[in-house]
Amino acid sequence: MKSALKSGLLALAAAALPAVAYAHTGVGQTSGFIHGFSHPVSGLDHILAMVMVGVFAFQLGGRAIWLVPTTFVLVMAFGGALGVAGVNVPFVETGIALSVVVLGAIVALNVKAPTAVAMGVVGLFAIFHGHAHGAEMPENAAGAAYAAGFMMATALLHVGGLALGYVIGRAGERQGVFVTHAAGGIAAISGVGILAGLI
Repeated sequence: MKSALKSGLLALAAAALPAVAYAHTGVGQTSGFIHGFSHPVSGLDHILAMVMVGVFAFQLGGRAIWLVPTTFVLVMAFGGALGVAGVNVPFVETGIALSVVVLGAIVALNVKAPTAVAMGVVGLFAIFHGHAHGAEMPENAAGAAYAAGFMMATALLHVGGLALGYVIGRAGERQGVFVTHAAGGIAAISGVGILAGLI
């Protein structure tokens, strides 16, 4: 488990390396990177979904620890390209809110899905999140740097979710299960509030 976690964290870090390079290549690209990085961490819906992806991946264990978050980041980049290109994706905001509800419920119920199914679920939601990031890219932002920014922020939130899962697991079987259920439940309820426009 520990070696798989380390491998997953290294894979996410490697995926984020290009983003670090983009952050230091000039004023325009730096600005684009900062805008991109700030977008996922500026909304509760994005934060909750990203962290739940990490916790979900940790719960599944094995190859899912790196495959599930990596799938989200890569498919999200595709969704971002659709948003930048102005390609219409219906129900984006609804899809984002539902991602918080569904992923929170999955974590709360400790759903043991096959890795391929988990990748499909997070990939579907990643399109909505990515489209929102891409559609809201400032006109003066450098596209590649902006994309690198939101990909890196997302990867770091996934790592935060993996770390949270690890810490919860270290709390002991009984306490860890309770905390996981509670965290997932709070996220799911928050997602319902976002969906209803209350948050």
